[in-house]
Amino acid sequence: MSRQIKSIRGMHDILPEYTGAWQWLESTLRDVLAGYGYQEIRLPIVEHTELFARSIGEVTDIVSKEMYTFEDRNGDSLTLRPEGTASCVRAGVEHGLLHNQQQRLWYMGPMFRHERPQKGRYRQFHQIGVEAFGMAGPDIDAELILMTARMWQRLGLDQVRLELNSLGSAEARAAYREHLVAYFQARQDQLDEESRQRLHTNPLRILDSKNPDLRPLIQEAPSLLDHLDEASSVHFQTLQAILTQAGVTFTLNPRLVRGLDYYGRTVFEWVTDALGAQGTVCAGGRYDGLVAQLGGRATSAAGFAMGVERLLSLLEDAGRLPAPPAPQVYLVLAGADTVAPGMALAETLRSALPGLRLLVNGGGGSLKAQFKRADRSGATWALILGETELAAGQVSIKPLRDPERPQMTVSMDDLTERLPELLALSGHIHG
Repeated sequence: MSRQIKSIRGMHDILPEYTGAWQWLESTLRDVLAGYGYQEIRLPIVEHTELFARSIGEVTDIVSKEMYTFEDRNGDSLTLRPEGTASCVRAGVEHGLLHNQQQRLWYMGPMFRHERPQKGRYRQFHQIGVEAFGMAGPDIDAELILMTARMWQRLGLDQVRLELNSLGSAEARAAYREHLVAYFQARQDQLDEESRQRLHTNPLRILDSKNPDLRPLIQEAPSLLDHLDEASSVHFQTLQAILTQAGVTFTLNPRLVRGLDYYGRTVFEWVTDALGAQGTVCAGGRYDGLVAQLGGRATSAAGFAMGVERLLSLLEDAGRLPAPPAPQVYLVLAGADTVAPGMALAETLRSALPGLRLLVNGGGGSLKAQFKRADRSGATWALILGETELAAGQVSIKPLRDPERPQMTVSMDDLTERLPELLALSGHIHG
């Protein structure tokens, strides 16, 4: 026997019992996005490595440690996308969507990072990302946050809370960086190895350390909010006022910096305590300099991304995931001569009743075996077409979930009218 081939570690199959939940989540979020006027853009999975090195930052963990990068047959360095914002900006610049225009875009799909797999963190994971271009004010920051709040409402998710911060302008951040480096340099002996490395490459990321031993030291560090430039401070205050008037509760977190180099001004995260260490469900902010950095003209931009696996895990823990949709009707075909007319009948029903979930018995089998399959399918009704019914132009209808309800026989001509009535009676209203 040959060796069994298994999936790559951290890259998981999504089995049929779960795909219904994925489809429900995606459909719910699509509806919210459409309600705010956002349009879908579909992006390639593979990009030139330079795109992510220039946008995310070469000293970030993503670029230096986590990207799946390879050389193709032409000698070009290519990378499986680790996030979607850079790809979306690249597409916008390449196709002339951004300059002197406003765009509200969203995308969905797999991302790839070579990390240690654990609950809520995978090497192939899925994100829904949203990007807004050409709007410089705090109103678009607020819209993005209000939209995510509506998504949680639609999903019935109440275990998340909003944390908010401003990173200010690049100039203000550079001045703050000097204060921060001086503070941590004086306390280097208290830093862990990762933070000592970040001190000379990306010191703001020390504030984002997950090491609980560093928490007291980080809490005493200089606050970025105390070093904001005036324009960023006004922007941030206006954003808070909009959110407060709209009834969105938030917490200011001056240690919130995000892990990507391109952010400036507003940053936010929706976090939860229900997923252990992987507590961020959705995160984003402004990145006004990225479009010019990637070869376009200066364009205001803001966006967010949410992890689909983490959202589904959170919804599952809260008992909010819908059950996989079962067929409403199972067609039992008793006898070889009933297969062809039975399948024709099934197509007639599907044409007359769009949306009907009808499962036709496949592979033959005795009447007993077919009823076992019908019961396992979860269907509410069985349609039975035997040689007797076929000769009489009739179909028998047997309830599978209500033993008190009697079996009945109807003519094939009346079935398209009778079946919706029965589905309504059993709670499976057609539509």
